[in-house]
Amino acid sequence: MMENKVEVSHLTKKFGDLLVLDDLSFNVKNGEFLTIVGPTGCGKTTFLNSLTKLYDITSGEILVNGEPVNLKKHNIAYIFQEYSTMPWLKVEENIRFGLEIKKKSEEEIKRSVDWVIKMVGLEEYRDYYPRQLSASMLQRVVIARAFATEPELLLMDEPYGQLDLELRFKLEDELIKLWKKTNTTVIFITHNIEEAVYLGENIMVLTNKPTRVKTIIKNPLPWPRNVSDPEFIELRNKITDLIKWW
Repeated sequence: MMENKVEVSHLTKKFGDLLVLDDLSFNVKNGEFLTIVGPTGCGKTTFLNSLTKLYDITSGEILVNGEPVNLKKHNIAYIFQEYSTMPWLKVEENIRFGLEIKKKSEEEIKRSVDWVIKMVGLEEYRDYYPRQLSASMLQRVVIARAFATEPELLLMDEPYGQLDLELRFKLEDELIKLWKKTNTTVIFITHNIEEAVYLGENIMVLTNKPTRVKTIIKNPLPWPRNVSDPEFIELRNKITDLIKWW
């Protein structure tokens, strides 16, 4: 197995004359949990959309497992801020969907679905439709669907931005549990510095546009992390200072 899951070399993205991503280079190791923070509108989502080929890049290279990104070959899951459940399908059917698309056997589907439903605490809600669920439950369905396919790379774009604090911490803890069990490589974008410190093994700080990598900070804090711990607060304040525009 290669050491790096993702290799980004001199990634540049322009929209017409507007330079958004300016010569980004960094690696994400296999099984790493990387959080990305930066000023609002700095191009964090543009990076993810470039990685998933929603956008063509202007120059540079993004490799997964040492090869150019190929969504037919590489098992990549993408979780957005919006709840992307299918309203006409029940919870279990939503979670099964990706596995059925991949033509997994019924035995494999049942095993994966049962496992993730239990992990995210949705056992009692298998037969509910999305309209019957709270915001927190909907996001659990989306996370369960992503992990059920056992992705080698999971991309998350501010998935908890619309949730209140208590729900967010609960879902973040579930995410860490799933990540540790699966060894999936996670790239998690957030504008919330506390969230970046709470989740990330490494925290990448981006500059304002045109966006460059300002620094990557290793997070030494063990899990479970405590937001009132002095070391946590010190790291959060350090990153806040790095992001300030003035």
